[in-house]
Amino acid sequence: MKEKNEQWTSKLGFILASAGAAIGLGAIWKFPYVTGMSGGGAFFLIFVVFTLLIGMPMLISEFIIGRGSGAEAISAYKKLAPDSFWVWVGRLGVLGCFLLLTFYSVVGGWILIYTARSVIGQVIEEGANYPEMFGAVIGSPGMTLLGLLLFSLINILVIAMGVQNGIEKANKYMMPLLFIFFIILVIRALTLDGAMEGVKFFLAPDFSKITGESLLFALGQSFFSLAVGFSCMVTYSSYLKKDVSLTSSAGSVVGMNIFVSLLAGLAIFPVVFAFGYEPAEGPGLLFIVLPSVFAEMPFGELFLSLFLILFLFATLTSSFSLYEIIVAAFTSNGKRTRKSVTWMAGLIITIAGIPAALSSSSLADFTIFGKSVFDATDYLVSNIMLPFGSLLIALFIIHRMDRNLVKEEFHLNGTASPGLYSSWRLLMTWVVPITIVLVFLNMLGLI
Repeated sequence: MKEKNEQWTSKLGFILASAGAAIGLGAIWKFPYVTGMSGGGAFFLIFVVFTLLIGMPMLISEFIIGRGSGAEAISAYKKLAPDSFWVWVGRLGVLGCFLLLTFYSVVGGWILIYTARSVIGQVIEEGANYPEMFGAVIGSPGMTLLGLLLFSLINILVIAMGVQNGIEKANKYMMPLLFIFFIILVIRALTLDGAMEGVKFFLAPDFSKITGESLLFALGQSFFSLAVGFSCMVTYSSYLKKDVSLTSSAGSVVGMNIFVSLLAGLAIFPVVFAFGYEPAEGPGLLFIVLPSVFAEMPFGELFLSLFLILFLFATLTSSFSLYEIIVAAFTSNGKRTRKSVTWMAGLIITIAGIPAALSSSSLADFTIFGKSVFDATDYLVSNIMLPFGSLLIALFIIHRMDRNLVKEEFHLNGTASPGLYSSWRLLMTWVVPITIVLVFLNMLGLI
């Protein structure tokens, strides 16, 4: 049973919360390094195409399932398809969010550590070796575990307060500030000597760099960065009033997400080339490049601290959505309180995240299929579970959910034309599932 305060107060609150769920590690941390490892411009172009033709229809689909059922992920499928196996789509989403949080919280801990060190003036230093500094942070078991614990604690405290009083209020102020500071960072990056080489790498497509794995990464990134595939947006939209257009809301979220991805690339790659770093630096790219940028700016330490605080907030708004789907699933029957479930979930996620936190230190030699625990979990979630979850959601909304309800929710309080609905349905019926299957088959070497 949904608690009274679990409803967005406005369309803006919903859009900013949804954008906050999407604009976090996916767009700011993960996108630049995945793009760098996948050839730059061609990958970005494919990512945008996937986001518009697959990610956005998927986002609309999750919105429809959530508000159409008025229930969180697991209960939504139970309500819309009683006594069927479709409930496992919601359960897969809850499991996926859990696994995602086990490594996402580790990165959140890194950001916390960097934020704290920056505030006390221990990041930007004369002659500092930023790659070495980052290696020292992630290579310290005590530091990474402390970061994981503190990041989890922040999530627990906010989620326990509910939806309206925590997530929505903060988003209305912090997300606009994040955009402002991002633009400042981009302007500074573009004025560096050699910056245009980075812009060329990011925006000039070279399709010879694209492989089947690159396509899978682009597909996974489009899901990861929009928070679709695990029914997070099903839970978020279940708190939405009927007077909001789902299609225009989805368009706003997707537009903001692509814009932030563009800003992330323009902020990172000019600096990568200007300072002689490798674009395929990997997950540490952001932590190595950002200090280099701010070190060149007046009051750099101050600006770095402010940006890291805002980046931390963007990371938290994403993790809030992951926690919310888990907590909502276990409180839906009204037998457990939000606070007790939140604390229990937080404790279990923190313990489960320890192996990922130690992947660059105590467990550096432990691998799964040649990958560290951190990288293996990331690969499983982003490149297998998210696309698979999206495939199941596509099949559900087209072949199982009541067509009249789908059409009603699609058009409700919006200006969507019949042609737009037909295009969305065509994409969800054919383009989304076929693309997911083809990319998988290509990855496996079967086509």
